[in-house]
Amino acid sequence: MDPDHGISRLDQESVGTHGWQVRLQRKGVRYGRFFSDSAWGGKENALNIARQYRDKVMEHSERLPGGAKVSSRSHTSPTSRSSSGVVGVTRIVQTGANGVEYRFWQASWTTADGVREIVRYSVLKYGNDAAFEKAVRARRRAMG
Repeated sequence: MDPDHGISRLDQESVGTHGWQVRLQRKGVRYGRFFSDSAWGGKENALNIARQYRDKVMEHSERLPGGAKVSSRSHTSPTSRSSSGVVGVTRIVQTGANGVEYRFWQASWTTADGVREIVRYSVLKYGNDAAFEKAVRARRRAMG
């Protein structure tokens, strides 16, 4: 395997963003996390941490990465903006460059160390109801 499989460099001078983005899909679930140079002590260290995260996701794709601890900043009750009725679970529709729409249910949360975690479940692969339930379960597991 390429040592940087699933990892790409993001340098956007205009907004001061410099770091490594990990993006993987394992068994129909999308994982993504950004490791900024400034938060992780420089470019090389951020890359090493990104690789460790990627390896953990690939090694334990059945379990959610990042552990079950969640910061107190995470929401615990729905707001009026929640269309799903479940905090941290959102229906996503993306249109690809080819014009095809991709539909997902996404679960998101913030870990105890302040890192945003996101997993997506494909409606095409699981069906709408099952994808939604998987997203709800993923969020609940992460929230402990």
